Amino acid sequence: NLCFCLPTGFCVGEYILPEGPVDVILGKDVTLKVLYKKQDGDIFIWIYSDGKDTSNVAVLRPDGSFSVGKAYKGRASINTTNGYLTLKSLKSEDSGDYDLTIVAANTLSGAIKVRVLEPVTDVVIKSDLPEAIEHNSTVVLTCSSKGSFLKFTWLNKTKAIVIDGDRITKEDSQDGLSSKLTIRDVLRYDLSQIVCTSANTLEKQDSAPFNLTVNYGPEDVILTPSLIAEYVPSKSNFNLTCSASSSPSATFTWFHDEKDIQATGPVLTLKVIEEKGFGKNPADYKCVAENAKTKRFVTSNVVRFSVMEPISGVSITGPSDILIAGNSSANISCQEKAGKVLERVWLKDGKTLSPSTRIIFSSDKSSIFIKTLQKEDNGNYTCQLSNTVSKENAHFKMVVNYGPETFEVTGKKEVELGDNLDLRCSVQSVPPAKIIWKINGTVIPNETKEVLSLKDAKYKDSGIYTCEASNAVTGKNATSSSTLSVKEEIEEGLSDGAIAGIVIACLVAVGAAIGLFFYCRQKVPMSSPY
Repeated sequence: NLCFCLPTGFCVGEYILPEGPVDVILGKDVTLKVLYKKQDGDIFIWIYSDGKDTSNVAVLRPDGSFSVGKAYKGRASINTTNGYLTLKSLKSEDSGDYDLTIVAANTLSGAIKVRVLEPVTDVVIKSDLPEAIEHNSTVVLTCSSKGSFLKFTWLNKTKAIVIDGDRITKEDSQDGLSSKLTIRDVLRYDLSQIVCTSANTLEKQDSAPFNLTVNYGPEDVILTPSLIAEYVPSKSNFNLTCSASSSPSATFTWFHDEKDIQATGPVLTLKVIEEKGFGKNPADYKCVAENAKTKRFVTSNVVRFSVMEPISGVSITGPSDILIAGNSSANISCQEKAGKVLERVWLKDGKTLSPSTRIIFSSDKSSIFIKTLQKEDNGNYTCQLSNTVSKENAHFKMVVNYGPETFEVTGKKEVELGDNLDLRCSVQSVPPAKIIWKINGTVIPNETKEVLSLKDAKYKDSGIYTCEASNAVTGKNATSSSTLSVKEEIEEGLSDGAIAGIVIACLVAVGAAIGLFFYCRQKVPMSSPY
């Protein structure tokens, strides 16, 4: 049933109109629908009420014609088919109750509320403070807006701010045109990209993102490097750096053994430390970070060190005269131009050199004295100077002349006719010995190398081979000889008589040669090859 009818014939129609309210933006049009199905002969009467006064809006007659009240001329009309009421270009004063009375077999009535809403505009956030201090300030943000029947929502970026009723509270004004967000003990992330949304049932608008500077810190104050060796090299690019999380950026003060050294900035250079006369003795260094806005300061960790000059200008000197084994001695000295030497090490050919009865170290190891040099003293000498911050080397090559020493000519004693042969004269000598090869006392021309090579051995190559070695520096000589026999391979199957004949023939030939030799010596004078 659409209505309840009284005995008088008047029915109260709760459902002849949709449930309200109906919201409309100012200046827009609205059509009020009717749930009752119009019958021929029905009369529709629309009346406006603002709660105090009423006025006729429009009447639809049984013949299908309709009339409009004076105040609604040109703005109101009734659909003659269904009785719908259309209002155009709504004004603020059009807000109110619209009553519909339908005169039919029974009289029906109903009402619907219309709310003309002002557009949502001018959504703005303002703060009661120009900036805040973390953990200390209470900030009140006010969001104001134009519009009707507004509701306000607060967002941090895109997430709704949780109103916990304790640290963060929200209060809307009675006129519905503003909202206050109060944040107590503000945090640095509370006021970044704050957005206020103002909305009614038909429209909404966001404010521009609002940011409020929250000053914080300093915190996490760290001095680096945090681990430092006991000493750092003087005049190096060593620096101490102090960092802190702070807004605005922290200022830094530096301390040497708890005393302000009148140095500022996040970096303390070794140059400044040395210019102020520090570093010669072990000392503690730290920095203090301070925030001018928050009035807070925090002290860093402490580092302890002293400054040491690195070793430089290392040079080594040794004998410049000619040294001869068994006859000379040597003094080798190592000095530095700068730096404190904590350790001196001597090396020979890369191996640690130790004192002995012949090798004597000075008390500070700055020099070594070698008496009665030996051939083993030849080599590369290194002095290695070091302290905690540096290590430097210098080198000296010492040449000890010796030899030639006793040697032997090595090689085969016998070869067969046509064989090849190498005789070796291995001589130890510094500088290398001058070599002369002789056969049976006669110099072999152009043979001055340690190896004498014989190709296609002949009978005449048999004899005594001598290698003479001499060293012009030491003035020493050495000689070694070796006998070589070149023989022909005897074929198997010769009789004893044949072998004896060959031997006798050889002896006769040798005898004749010897006789000729002595005869010639008597007739022709010969000069010595030496």
